[in-house]
Amino acid sequence: MYDYLEHLFIEALKSCDIDARDLAFEVPKNPEHGDASTNIAMIKARELKKSPRVIAQQIIDALRFDPELIASVEIAGAGFLNIRYTSAYLSRRVECILGEGSGYGQNDVGSGKSANVEYVSANPTGPLHPGHGRNIMLGEAISTLLQWSGYTVTREYYFNNGGNQMNNLARSIYARYRQALGEESYPFDEENGYKGAYIALIAEDLVREVGEALRDETPENLAVCKKKGEEWCFASIKRTLETLGIRHDVFFNENTLYEDGEIERTIAKLKDRGLAYDSDGATWIATSRLGLENDRVIVKSSGEPTYRLPDMAYHKIKVDRGDELVIDIFGADHISTVQEVIAGVRALGGDSSKIKVVLHQMVSFLKDGQPYKLSKRNGEQITLDDLIEELGADVVRYFFLMRSADTQLVFDMNLAMEHSDKNPVFYLQYAHARVCSLFQNATSQGVSVDESAECVVEHATERELVKICDKFPLVIRRAAQSMEPHLVADYLRDVAASFHAFYHECRILGESEAVRNSRLRLATMARIVLHNGLTVLGVSTPEKMQRGETA
Repeated sequence: MYDYLEHLFIEALKSCDIDARDLAFEVPKNPEHGDASTNIAMIKARELKKSPRVIAQQIIDALRFDPELIASVEIAGAGFLNIRYTSAYLSRRVECILGEGSGYGQNDVGSGKSANVEYVSANPTGPLHPGHGRNIMLGEAISTLLQWSGYTVTREYYFNNGGNQMNNLARSIYARYRQALGEESYPFDEENGYKGAYIALIAEDLVREVGEALRDETPENLAVCKKKGEEWCFASIKRTLETLGIRHDVFFNENTLYEDGEIERTIAKLKDRGLAYDSDGATWIATSRLGLENDRVIVKSSGEPTYRLPDMAYHKIKVDRGDELVIDIFGADHISTVQEVIAGVRALGGDSSKIKVVLHQMVSFLKDGQPYKLSKRNGEQITLDDLIEELGADVVRYFFLMRSADTQLVFDMNLAMEHSDKNPVFYLQYAHARVCSLFQNATSQGVSVDESAECVVEHATERELVKICDKFPLVIRRAAQSMEPHLVADYLRDVAASFHAFYHECRILGESEAVRNSRLRLATMARIVLHNGLTVLGVSTPEKMQRGETA
């Protein structure tokens, strides 16, 4: 309907010689004000130097709508245009939703196009911690939204196994290895070392595998520790992702940028273009010539590249692959890096317009109204696995997605552990389970749904339920375009609330056969939307639930 209304009003505005760029529709909060509304006449009043109501009447006179779809268009207040749908249209929409079923909400905006989404990309220096959760869930949900919009999506993980962090990992494991051999006083770097208990576990594995073969502190033996640690940590990361049902298609290894000579070629190309130079023993990129305030070091005087250089080379490779969208999910602390990398890609001749970056604010955890320290009694940091085990994958997924990425997320542990309708995940899952329970009760009473029965939409809560379910494709499209999965979470709460209102106010199984069949079909429509929406967010849709428990 929104597509139809937009086309209808654009044509009317053209005939009135009125610019349609500011045209937008919204659902009035008060159902008595109609099913859709636009304030275009009020917006254009100053520009046209006319009363909004006069402009509104011009638009109405120019509208050529189908009376089987739209019952009326009326002027209200200072110049709002309120639109009312016909019951026949609402009935038709129910039939369409039921017909599309599990495919309802999908669109072809990205048909024939491809998108690369890079997310997680956690360093292989330890297990995933709860702070990684927001990045993980955003990346997966955005990937799914793009798929629902017709894109061919590649999920990518940038395997950052270079830099001094990996050397610190190797030295940490080696120190614990020597201690595991009985040298309890062997020094451990308390300032730069990785202190987690997992380091000791890796060291103990090495003792079992090679005995005392690594006792001499040599570069070769440290390399063995590094390789073992990298493999152990990445296996841990992949297990956690698999627990969440997340699988990447591509794992890009940072080391290949050095092994294949890409880093040297990148520096040479920048210098050939006059966009890199040597100064004070270091190599700089002239980002001041690319729209940024200052130039940046890309190779330190020690000869070690800064993080900017491999990131620029890597993103140039990504944009050259041919994807229409190259999406990165980063924490907000990467904002300056993002600008530098995009400038670097541009300097290298890459199409930086393909790069779309989703920056998310950090997550803080709250329990009993106080900041929650994510550590166990023994002082060990809680991992993402621990959080999933305590709360369940559905709760963890939803809580990381239910707020806009550009706002700080307060993860309320008390609410997450709540086994009632107060928990937003439970609230949505219970609505879905309630529909399923309704049909189970119908079956036990010998009632079956006549799929050819006419669906008559008359009661106010029936109308509201159809109207909100009708919005689902638009919500999916907007969420995909803006890369904002929380829009789907917000919308599903409205769907569940609308269904609960319908369920309480409209008797179903005790009504006449015609009314009963009509309302069972409305319930099926609600189930489809709840199921499809939760599926997009990666949340399960249980068919049975008891109050006081989550799925």
